[in-house]
Amino acid sequence: MHYPSKGMDMEHELGALRAQIREKAIFSVKLQKELPISKRVEENKLAIYRIEGSDTLGSCLRLHPRINDAPLLSKCSIQWYRVSSEGSHNEVILGAEKPIYAPEPLDVGRVLQVKVVSNGQKVSSVTTAGHIEPAPGLMSHVETLLRKSSAEFSVTISQINGQDNPSHSVHSFNVGKMRIKLCRGWITKAREIYSASMQLCGAQAICSNAASKSLFWQPRKGLSFVLKFETEQARNAAITIARKFSNDCNQVMLAGPDDQV
Repeated sequence: MHYPSKGMDMEHELGALRAQIREKAIFSVKLQKELPISKRVEENKLAIYRIEGSDTLGSCLRLHPRINDAPLLSKCSIQWYRVSSEGSHNEVILGAEKPIYAPEPLDVGRVLQVKVVSNGQKVSSVTTAGHIEPAPGLMSHVETLLRKSSAEFSVTISQINGQDNPSHSVHSFNVGKMRIKLCRGWITKAREIYSASMQLCGAQAICSNAASKSLFWQPRKGLSFVLKFETEQARNAAITIARKFSNDCNQVMLAGPDDQV
């Protein structure tokens, strides 16, 4: 109290120290996030294959050989995985056994890994450099659609029960609060309420750019479709809305076969 100038000087020093601590804390958090990415980048440099494509929902990831004498992918077994948030284990993405993989909403925030096996031996394992990022504008689009009692999308049927469908006629895929319906005009191909036997996820058994616009839908056991949407945003919005409605309706989480959600 007798030396106010010294007290002010100490306050300034304390303020400067607090600012330095905040800066170092922010820098530490940034390093902690960058270290796993750097580690994956270094490990990927040693792999004989590389993943090309944007780590973003709506894109297609492609596996390409890094060296000329790498085993032909057409003669190898391929499997994609979701790496757990702790990195302790991998979750198999059933059906994702092609050199091309199109991330779906369940992949957002996760690192993806692909393993290549040739003649019964693992020849390569490579991961995405970072986590799968959400698609720009998707959530605002979903929020707009959720204000309605249902959302309708134009689709074509690529497969029925695993068999290619030669017809390219346009159908309506209606995602409602209680059920999902697939129809063409007055003809209904499938209409089912949300249940534990229903499955819905990104279609992965497709080796083309169409994978990012396609989803797999099993209304009930014994009946399944692969549907192609007009855009990647429409496909991901349909998956997101269907999962929201199914959870609200019957506390059912729609996913693919044996997906951990």
